[in-house]
Amino acid sequence: MKTYAKIDLHMHSTVSDGTDTPEEILKNAIASGLDLFALTDHDDVKGCTAIMPLIKPDGPAFITGVEFSCRDDDGKYHILGYGYDPGSESILSVVRKGHNIRMGKLDARLDGLKREFGFEFSKEDCDMLHAINNPGKPHIGNLMTKYGFSESKQDAIDNYLNKLKVRSEHVSPREAIEGILGAGGIPVLAHPAYGSGDQLILGDDMDMRLKKLVEYGLKGMEVFYSGFTDKLIKGMHDFAERYGLYMTAGSDYHGSNKLVAMGDTGLTGTFDDWPEGLKDFIKKMA
Repeated sequence: MKTYAKIDLHMHSTVSDGTDTPEEILKNAIASGLDLFALTDHDDVKGCTAIMPLIKPDGPAFITGVEFSCRDDDGKYHILGYGYDPGSESILSVVRKGHNIRMGKLDARLDGLKREFGFEFSKEDCDMLHAINNPGKPHIGNLMTKYGFSESKQDAIDNYLNKLKVRSEHVSPREAIEGILGAGGIPVLAHPAYGSGDQLILGDDMDMRLKKLVEYGLKGMEVFYSGFTDKLIKGMHDFAERYGLYMTAGSDYHGSNKLVAMGDTGLTGTFDDWPEGLKDFIKKMA
């Protein structure tokens, strides 16, 4: 098997809320010295189908990826899917539901900004937002900054968009996991310690979530993540071992929409030093 020294299994393109096109993701993966990478756009697989024919034998290896935003009675979850068939109806049905929910949230957020803060955008700019494949808070935040409604995109998100009470339907974690499995993929819990806002999920709360998700078919956890301290990495590693789950490593790169560099996963050492759960995942996928 090929030796992997640098990997990144969590990143976003312009298909969702990143600023690099899928083609630029591949170009930057090469420039960053990645040996293995995955594109995990929110609720969509178009970026992966764009990259797949561009992969060359002498370049970095590629894994199809996706990230579904989910919620149930216990809170929010982000479920990553890897190695699936992007043409499978099993995953495309979840993609369609996720997309429709995002478009509904866009309208609800625009209505909420007008109702609660008096912020209103031109028809042309609203049409521009609706033309985006999967519009999210960063897209609205950038527009708010352009209009002078906020000091920055992050100010718009933290002090306005996150304070809106938007009611909407959600993809459940069970739907996401079963959709990924049905397409031949591996479902993985993204940045497990992070819930809604500043919520930190640890101890019994994490145990409760994992028991439920494993029953649904969860196969892995994102143990190495750009936003994790060494202590959080150790905690997620222990949970993954307890439940016999694969481990993954991701930066959550969004181009200029986040101050996170491609390849910044918190993973150190060489392949031989990495935990067995991560090595087993790579052997399964690569």
